[in-house]
Amino acid sequence: MSRIGKLPIAIPKEVTVSQQGSVISVEGPYGRLQQQINLDIECTIGNGQLQIQARSESKEAKSAHGLYRALIANMVTGVSRGFQKELLIQGVGYRAEKQENSIILSLGYSTQIEYRIPQGIEITIDKRNTIGIRGIDKQLVGQVAADLRSLRPPEPYKGKGIRYANEHIRQKAGKAGVK
Repeated sequence: MSRIGKLPIAIPKEVTVSQQGSVISVEGPYGRLQQQINLDIECTIGNGQLQIQARSESKEAKSAHGLYRALIANMVTGVSRGFQKELLIQGVGYRAEKQENSIILSLGYSTQIEYRIPQGIEITIDKRNTIGIRGIDKQLVGQVAADLRSLRPPEPYKGKGIRYANEHIRQKAGKAGVK
């Protein structure tokens, strides 16, 4: 039995969880999310908790047990509190501007980069060098942050590029002067 999978998921009062067949729906103040679950997994809703069990002892059921518990727990957290990531842009002349459904990034290339904001994601730009990403789907928030970071990853000599707010870039020593 999965150590993660056997833990119950606490459901806050403002969140409703329902199951229709193999689809779990979670609705809360920030929105609604759905997840298709494996047929080897059984969900029990009651007493303000959601319990996940594997119906069989097969390898697939055991591996899916903890996975679906984590996915549903992230859905409950997303619709009740939401998820957010913060990116920092470092470098002379590097900046970001928001225009309707996209972000225009100047990252030292010959042209500006336009990144379309996916539906369900809210992006804020502070002082042209801090990008805040917020949404209810943890996977989508993380993917958008990773996509933006991949446009200009931080380089190890000066640290220029796009990095996560809590990321530490190890600086390399440059060339030593010839003596």
